[in-house]
Amino acid sequence: MTDAPTPDTRQPRKGPGLPLPGRDGEEVEFERTIPTRADRLHSRTRERIRAVDVLFEADARRTPVLEVLAERTVRSAAQTALPARARELVELYAPVAEEIDDQLSTHSRDWPLQRMPAVDRAILRLGAAEVLHQAPAAERGTVIGEYTKIAEALSTEDSPRFVNGLLQRLLDLHELLS
Repeated sequence: MTDAPTPDTRQPRKGPGLPLPGRDGEEVEFERTIPTRADRLHSRTRERIRAVDVLFEADARRTPVLEVLAERTVRSAAQTALPARARELVELYAPVAEEIDDQLSTHSRDWPLQRMPAVDRAILRLGAAEVLHQAPAAERGTVIGEYTKIAEALSTEDSPRFVNGLLQRLLDLHELLS
């Protein structure tokens, strides 16, 4: 008896990585993602991204944002300590979190806060806090642009337009009521 090789009955992989079963059991192809090059982002943008990470983690863990901030300020072997500016942004958001969530829920047409992608929610929360409660009037457009760029780097294809539009709407209403 000869040792003939057994035929490989597995289906070939589609795209990079392992295939995932779809709804009907078929395999789906992975999207090829290309990470954003962090060296092309300004240091203030990277600090904002680190603050967005804290809000995202707090949302995902359903933990108070200041508790996650306290954990992130400790330097560990896995990650560098949170930059001072990122801490300031999270501390700016924390006391007005409920107000910002109310405003986002009210003014995001057809998109309840909990239906938004979690990354967009974190970007919008931090962006709204900075635009409405800290940024000087002359810099608010630039700040909205920064959060739009963050959405472009971290979220879906449609997210930059959504983030830009909603932050601009909040700013317009804030200026109208002020």
